[in-house]
Amino acid sequence: MSIVRWDPFRNMSALQERINKVFEESINRSGDMEDDHISMCAWKPVVDIFEKDKIIVIRAEIPGVKKEDVSVEVKDNILTLKGERKPDNIVDEKEYYRRERIFGKFHRAFTMQDFVEPESISAKIADGVLEVTLPRPEEEKPRQVKVKID
Repeated sequence: MSIVRWDPFRNMSALQERINKVFEESINRSGDMEDDHISMCAWKPVVDIFEKDKIIVIRAEIPGVKKEDVSVEVKDNILTLKGERKPDNIVDEKEYYRRERIFGKFHRAFTMQDFVEPESISAKIADGVLEVTLPRPEEEKPRQVKVKID
């Protein structure tokens, strides 16, 4: 049997790592929120944003959400997706063995870098995916102005 020297700070580094992990997880969770009231939303649909043929496309997964329960709004250069997935009340709550699907309101907001005419934005829902398309704004090109000097 070997003699091990007692080190009172031996487990301190493991404790510090655990504390750091807790703080990182709490910061990442709160950093995801676009607005303060989003934390009150029941769920947040995942989105893909990409550019194709000079059109910006936002695809959001919203299975089970009806077209009339979704709104797409633009205000102050912020594109907002709002809606609600309503529960299907075909079974009484006490008759469930397991319920994992989330119901309730959702809200996602995206800041657009450049001004886009709201009338040029279109949206459609198919197979549980909301697709919002908006034209990519033309970049302002620097221009030279000749000034006549007297």
